[in-house]
Amino acid sequence: MADLRMVALSLLTLTLTSTFITLSLAHEPSPLQDFCVADFHNPVRVNGFACLHPDRVTPDHFHLRGLNVVGNTSNPLGSFVNRPTVLEIPGLNTLGISTVRVDYAPKGLVPPHRHPRASEILTVLKGTVLAGFVTSDPENRLVSKVLQKGDVFVFPFGLIHFQQNIGHGNAVTVAFLSSQNPGVIAIANAVFGSNPPINAEVLKKAFQADESIVHKLQAQFQ
Repeated sequence: MADLRMVALSLLTLTLTSTFITLSLAHEPSPLQDFCVADFHNPVRVNGFACLHPDRVTPDHFHLRGLNVVGNTSNPLGSFVNRPTVLEIPGLNTLGISTVRVDYAPKGLVPPHRHPRASEILTVLKGTVLAGFVTSDPENRLVSKVLQKGDVFVFPFGLIHFQQNIGHGNAVTVAFLSSQNPGVIAIANAVFGSNPPINAEVLKKAFQADESIVHKLQAQFQ
């Protein structure tokens, strides 16, 4: 009986260890070489891009100019997002990181959105920014904070979040994300601007709104 208990305990330990290893590798894996610069001309696609031959790699593959340039915020949202990923910096391939700069006019907004492949850490370089995220259902708890210059705020993996400039002048933030290509799903765009459109009856019932309101919202994003 003691032997059976030992076997059962060993199997349980092995199962838990395997589970933890699987979870730790659930996102972008650690690189197996010094770098793997993305080869955009190679038709092979795995979870990322194939590696450019090291002999063809140059410093420019790891470099990007212009993150200091102020973005044009003269748009309905009053914000400009400069989001270089592996497509702009091929040297990011397999490294599991990327960055983003956001410029905000007064009251400028980065609307509710989520990154399907990344968590995010945000730093305010200028201005006063309200940042927040919403926890998953059923709590749907809003976690938000008013941030000043030098403040840092974290958005957990995959959760809906937003930022808004609530100061009197312009604002600037920079963030780092845990993916070479984090992706972005803007909630309003996805729901009301899908192609083809989501059936109005679905949205009417989901939002408990009049169908005319649904059509008006859809028209804004088509």
